[in-house]
Amino acid sequence: MSELMEAVRAGRTADTLKLLTGLTDAERRLHLPELKELRKEMRAVPWWESRSERISPALHLAGAACQTGAAAAADWLAGADMRWRQAPTESVLRALEHRDAGWLADVAHRLARRPVSARVPYPLVSGLVARAGCEVPVTDAYLVGWVQHVGGRWDESKVLDALRVEPHLAALVAGLFTLSDLGEVRWLLEDGPHSWQSALLTLARDGVLDRAFLVDACVARLLRGGGPTDHRVFLPLLTGLALGREEERERVAEWTALARDAVSPVAGHAQAVLASLALDGELTSRQLAEASEGLLFRAEKKLVRAQLVLLGKVLAREPGTAAELLPVVAQAFGHEDAQVQERALKLVERHAARLGSLEELGWAVEQLSPVLRARAATLPGITVASPEVYEEVLPPAPEPVRLRPAPETAVELAEEIGAVLASADEGVAAYERVLDGLVRHAHRDPEALREALGPVVANRWWATSDDTHWPRMDDMFGNGRYGALGAGEGLDLLLATLQGKVSTATLLDAVRRGPNEHECPHAGLSRVFDARLREVAYRLRTDPLPLLLATPTWSTGLLEPADLVARLAEYRRLGARVGAADFAQALLRVRTDDRAAAEEAARHARELRTHEGARLAHLLSAGGPVRPPVRRRVHGPRVLLELGELPELVEGLPQEFHRLGGPVSVFTERWCGHWDHALRRHWLAVLPERRELVAVRLLHDVTATAVDDGRGAGVLPLLAESGGPAGEAVHLCVAYGLGARHAEDRLAAVDALLVLAGRGQLDAAALGADLGQLVRRGAVKPQRLADSARTAAATGAHATVWEILRHTLPVLCADLATGRPEASAVPARGFGDLLAAAADCAERCGAHGEVPHLAGIAARKGSSRLVTEARRLRAALASQALAA
Repeated sequence: MSELMEAVRAGRTADTLKLLTGLTDAERRLHLPELKELRKEMRAVPWWESRSERISPALHLAGAACQTGAAAAADWLAGADMRWRQAPTESVLRALEHRDAGWLADVAHRLARRPVSARVPYPLVSGLVARAGCEVPVTDAYLVGWVQHVGGRWDESKVLDALRVEPHLAALVAGLFTLSDLGEVRWLLEDGPHSWQSALLTLARDGVLDRAFLVDACVARLLRGGGPTDHRVFLPLLTGLALGREEERERVAEWTALARDAVSPVAGHAQAVLASLALDGELTSRQLAEASEGLLFRAEKKLVRAQLVLLGKVLAREPGTAAELLPVVAQAFGHEDAQVQERALKLVERHAARLGSLEELGWAVEQLSPVLRARAATLPGITVASPEVYEEVLPPAPEPVRLRPAPETAVELAEEIGAVLASADEGVAAYERVLDGLVRHAHRDPEALREALGPVVANRWWATSDDTHWPRMDDMFGNGRYGALGAGEGLDLLLATLQGKVSTATLLDAVRRGPNEHECPHAGLSRVFDARLREVAYRLRTDPLPLLLATPTWSTGLLEPADLVARLAEYRRLGARVGAADFAQALLRVRTDDRAAAEEAARHARELRTHEGARLAHLLSAGGPVRPPVRRRVHGPRVLLELGELPELVEGLPQEFHRLGGPVSVFTERWCGHWDHALRRHWLAVLPERRELVAVRLLHDVTATAVDDGRGAGVLPLLAESGGPAGEAVHLCVAYGLGARHAEDRLAAVDALLVLAGRGQLDAAALGADLGQLVRRGAVKPQRLADSARTAAATGAHATVWEILRHTLPVLCADLATGRPEASAVPARGFGDLLAAAADCAERCGAHGEVPHLAGIAARKGSSRLVTEARRLRAALASQALAA
């Protein structure tokens, strides 16, 4: 072994550098094969071992110095396997200093082109650039490294000093404005007493940086957009540059584009600049109209109202602009906020005489709310069509999809298994279909199945694992040491079993003991799903099942009784032993609500003269599912449900299923390992005709979307599509979802609401009353509920939404009107939004009647949104009552 290799293997970095400096290029190249072999050897050593920590820096240094080509040297220096155990930067630079400038520049630029995630040290690249005397590489990785190097110092006042001595300052500052992702350095660039922004402004004032360039670069970056908070870096910098009036006037087109399309703070700044120009008479009416066209369609009501105020001032000062500006004002008639519509209508009414004919505004008037539309009809030249009789429009409820038979060939099955494994959100239909196909082909021809699955399982973690880097398969899938299996883990268990990766003893122990999991509300559902998968895996090894009895007929998990009878008949013909968990799951899935089909299937089941046939016949003849005993409890801000015991649900089923019949309490342990939201759709398929039992177990999770700003309402549409009565638990889940923090969760709750309404299963009075109590207790914020109400109403379900809110508002109005202490839980601003949504629905669907205590709020003095919308709702209900 050479002296150099001895030093590298001993981890003596300093000696390695001394030995390298004395070698010629030819001698360095001779060491490359040994260094590459050592690198390959070190890849198998865990990173936490002392050997890796000792050898890696010396290996990193020697390999880089012995490479001949620039590309190979850059690859070695940036290698992911040595990223956290690199040689000191100064040592690397000294080892490479004998190279010519062109070679060093090539390496520097190759390293700079690496992604930011490669974590190439900035001092290394900048050191190579300095020694090469080349042009600085303005790449994302280099810029991020530069900003972190300059701005990551403990003394932030040094930022300005560091920038003053930067030899490539102009090029690097220009690069900051084109940096694709500020995520790594945003906190360094944002405003502060000694921030980059203040440093750049100082350098611009001192003439070190070109101020005009900074202005153009800021505007261009804001136009380009980027991350949702990138404006926090560039907008303060732009305002700090204090543009003069001439500079603002030169960029009218840019301000217009920013006002129309930029994020709200940037749009607000651009609007303020345009407003100042307009009030000083430095904008033409055409330019003001172009800017207003985009602004009046923005969702931010503050911006829209400010623009209407500006248009009103210009119209009052310059009457001749009415022909160009009033049609633009009329575009606000289509805004979702009724107050915006009314402001726009007032402007049109005030200046209508200057326009002459208002016929061209007829198209816009049709977008007004019914009350405002009737008011606009009094304007000269406006013809409004007679109002049509309101007709509720509900989206069609989704229909369940019948599962296709299992794939005929092993190759087709392997392709579908690969697709399910690649999916992050396995649907019940696709999952159950490949599960049944895997069992059938394993029984029919296991060797052909293993061969077909070869490419699919080649890269699965368990197929390439060893005891050094991964837990033993016996530990992962057996011995009860881990929690219940997820959908993807369950499929991996079956595939690993087929490939001989799990011992029979482990599979048997897993079936006997089950998973080690916390006692939580989900435990009963997850245990059933888990028990069936473990049973199937054990039978694959010992006595393969010919087919699965519990494979559902429909995508909701429902199993037609005739299908189950036919499968039991096939088991009897083959003389096969039925899997206890598979049969129990089939009994929970079998459809009983079609009594004629159930009785017919029960007769055929008895004719089988088997234990399973008799058990199925008894279930089908017993009638529908038992109604669960439910009790409502208040727990903090939450309204929750407790479930009583249902022993008849699991009578005669295996022990693993008994938790389904156990009680659910608000005091049950809530922490658990069931974090995979995709698994919930499979829980619904465990009890496809008893969704109330599933909803009670999911209720606390759904409450977190509103109370704790969590996630997890995505299951609600599937809950609405499931079978069985939609009772208290289902409606409470939807109520919390409508008040969820995240818009995606609220949208899922709206979908569930519309599905229930479309299926005729929505109890609007119960849902409305629940929402009133939840808002009153602070569990649901009225602003979020208002957003959900508007979203649902926008589909055409105005009457449905009004019927819900008609039962929500009295509770809240009573607190506000009477000044009860509970009124503090009802924010006036948010309640105003809710009243606005209710008023819009009432106007559009022709509702009439009276909301208790609404008159007391409407009679208050002032013109706050709460009072204004209360008056609007009262007027809408009164006018419709008179019309009726």
